Amino acid sequence: MDEQEGRAPRRGILGWMLFDWAQQPFHTLIITFVFAPYFASAVAPDAARGQELWGYATGLGGLAIALTSPVLGAIADATGPRKPWVFGFGALGVLGCFLLWYAVPGSPHLGFVMLAVGLALIGMEFAAVFNNAMMPDLVPRAELGRLSGSAWGLGYLGGLVSLIIVLGLLAGQPETGRTLFGLEPLFGLDTAAREGDRAAGPLTALWFILFVTPMFLWTPDVKRRASTQGAVRRGLAELGGTLRRLPGERSYLGFLLSSMFYRDALNALYAFGGIYAAGVLGWSIVEIGLFGILANITGALGAWLGGRADQAFGPKPVVTVSILTLTLCCLMVISTTRAQVFFMPLEAGTGLPDTLFYIAGGLIGAAGGSIQAASRTLLVDQVPREKVTEAFGLYALSGKATTFIGPLAIALATAFFGQEVFGLSSQDAQRLGVTPIIVLFMVGLVLLPLVKSKDYAPAAKV
Repeated sequence: MDEQEGRAPRRGILGWMLFDWAQQPFHTLIITFVFAPYFASAVAPDAARGQELWGYATGLGGLAIALTSPVLGAIADATGPRKPWVFGFGALGVLGCFLLWYAVPGSPHLGFVMLAVGLALIGMEFAAVFNNAMMPDLVPRAELGRLSGSAWGLGYLGGLVSLIIVLGLLAGQPETGRTLFGLEPLFGLDTAAREGDRAAGPLTALWFILFVTPMFLWTPDVKRRASTQGAVRRGLAELGGTLRRLPGERSYLGFLLSSMFYRDALNALYAFGGIYAAGVLGWSIVEIGLFGILANITGALGAWLGGRADQAFGPKPVVTVSILTLTLCCLMVISTTRAQVFFMPLEAGTGLPDTLFYIAGGLIGAAGGSIQAASRTLLVDQVPREKVTEAFGLYALSGKATTFIGPLAIALATAFFGQEVFGLSSQDAQRLGVTPIIVLFMVGLVLLPLVKSKDYAPAAKV
C-alpha cells in the first residue's frame, strides 16, 4: 500500500474487484434463476410447498446474518485483518454450494437441502460483508465510486457468463432434453435427473474458489490492531457504543433507514419479476431466462456508468436517480398486460407488451446495478475508516431485518385485490399486488435528504 496516496497496487485492486465476479453466480444461479425455481418445481412435493420451504431456508439464513453481522463486524474492526473472515465464511459458502448437488428431484431429505441452502447463504453473504470493508483502504475517497461501480459491473458480467454456461451448456430442458443452445448437456449430465440444474451448486463453488484466489494473493489487508484475546468483549463494547450514538448521527441513521426500504423494494422487484412475467404475460422459463440475461448485461453497464457518475457527482445523486428510474419501471410494468400498455387497450396478438417488459427489465437491471454500487460508497461516507466493517455489518442487518416487508406486502395486496368484491381477474389482482414496491421506493426516497455525502456536501458559507 502506498501510504502517501492511500492507494493499493493495481493488481491488489483488481484482486478485490474479482471478488464480485467470484460471488455473483451465487445470486444469479442459486438464489434467482436456476436452483431456486428447480427446488420449488422438482425437489419439493409441490410448487407451493417448495416456495414455502425456500422461504424458510433463506429467511432463517437471513435472520442469522442480521443478528450476527454487526457483532462480527465490530470484532473484526477491533482486531484488524478482514481476509481471515472472508476465507472462513467463503469456505462455508463453498461447502453449502457443493452440497446442493445432492438435491435430487423428489428428495426425501428436504431438511438436508435446506441446511445446505442456509450454509451457502450465510457463507457467501458474510464473505461479502468483510470484502466490502476492505474497499476504503484501496483507493483515495474520490475514487471509491468508480471502484465500487466497476467491481459491481464486473460482478454482473460474472453472473451473466455463469448463467449462459448453465442454460446453454449444462441444463437440459425437461421437454426436449436439450439446452437453451439446442445442445446435449455437457459431461453427459442426465436431464431426467435434473443434473444440469443441480450442477449450478458445484459450479458456483468452483467458480468462487478460482476467482476469489487473486484477492487473497494480491490485495493488501489492514494490519492487526490488537490481540484476538478479548476481541469479542472489545467488539461488543464498540458496537454498543455505536448503537447508543446512532440516534444522534442523523446522516448515518438516515442512510440505514433509507437503504433498508429501497433495497427491500429492489429485492422484491427481483424476486417477483419472473413470477409476474409468467402470470401476467404467460412467459416460459426460456423467456424468463433471456430476461435474466438481459438484466445482467444492463446491470453491468449500469453499475459501470453509475460508478463514473458517482465519481463525478457523488453517490447520493446516483441513488436518487436510480430510485426514480426503478419507480417509473414499476409503473410501466403494472400498466402492461397482454391486452394493455400504459393502461391503453391493444389489438390482439401484438408483441408490444413483451417488448416493453424487456425494456423495463433492462432499465431495472441498469438502475439496480448503479444503486447497489453507489450505496456501498455512500455507506463509507458515514463512518470513520476504522469502523467500516461494523458499518457493513449494520448495513447487512438493516437489509436483512426487513426483507419480509416487500414479499408480505405483495402477498397481502394481491389477496386484497383478489377478493370477489372487486370483481378483478387474477391477472389484474397480481399486477395490482406489486404496487407496494412503489411505496417502499418512495419511502426510501423521502428519507434520503437526511443523508450526507462527505466529499460532495455543499461548502459552508462564510
